[in-house]
Amino acid sequence: MQKSILIIGGTGFLGYHLAKKCLKKKWKVTSISTNKPKKIRYLSKVKYLLLDITKKELIKKKLKSHFDYIVNLGGYVNHKEKLKTYRSHYNGSKNLVDFFLNKQIISFVQIGSSVEYGDSKSPQNEKINFLSKNLKSTYGRAKLNATNYLLKRNKTHNFPGNVIRFYLVYGPKQDFNRFVPIIIKGCLKNNNFHCSSGIQKRDFLYIDDAIESILKCMQSKNIKGEIFNIGSGKPKKIKKIIHLINNKIKLGKPLFGKIKMRKDEIKNLYPNISKAKQKINWRPKIKLDEGIIKTINYYKKYFKNN
Repeated sequence: MQKSILIIGGTGFLGYHLAKKCLKKKWKVTSISTNKPKKIRYLSKVKYLLLDITKKELIKKKLKSHFDYIVNLGGYVNHKEKLKTYRSHYNGSKNLVDFFLNKQIISFVQIGSSVEYGDSKSPQNEKINFLSKNLKSTYGRAKLNATNYLLKRNKTHNFPGNVIRFYLVYGPKQDFNRFVPIIIKGCLKNNNFHCSSGIQKRDFLYIDDAIESILKCMQSKNIKGEIFNIGSGKPKKIKKIIHLINNKIKLGKPLFGKIKMRKDEIKNLYPNISKAKQKINWRPKIKLDEGIIKTINYYKKYFKNN
């Protein structure tokens, strides 16, 4: 039987790459989002539906097909609009879990966030139980409440849901409001660009490894009600990443220290990934150097053609 997957947020960076991988597996792929896909992330064999997941009645009306797998990558990206952010990331997730509660699905993967750990010390592990009310961001509270609701439904209804908490995922076709594309663009355009001091440590994961973690999580038998940290497990200073990109491109000039670090900025943010290695047999394969080169090569072609 041909497998079917529903990707909420299938028009985004992660959603596009997940959809592309599933199409290679000959799966039926349906995407729901509030906007049509950008030209660079359009896949002709994907069924695209426009749907606001905060509206329960629309979910019931539009989702008539059976799905084996559901991956929730949805949610409002402009976190300055706090109400929209909370509703899309929490209410939307809750609505989806409730809708699929008795639909005999194989697996539901909720994409959480490292911000659910608050200011907990790195390397962060899944046993850290941070209270939602203590999180500073609306986005963080929404994500943690969504996680807790899914885990609650796992206990009460044996709901086959799991949560993946990504750290910094990068790769081709990512929007220019993310760290790696911003630096690549600055270098390729041969600009002088402002940076922080770059002493912060962050964890960077190439997109192919991120997608593989979702597939492993979905298809691992008897895995329910679990949280998995997904990252490289090898934190790097931001300054090192900027130098790496700058040295590969040999253009542009980063001006360190021109952007002040926020007072509440976490200096070191990276995960312990041993649980994912043990329980779903996942581990990152693409080394930082290789991933950065692949990403640079994509953006070189992008700027040449645009």
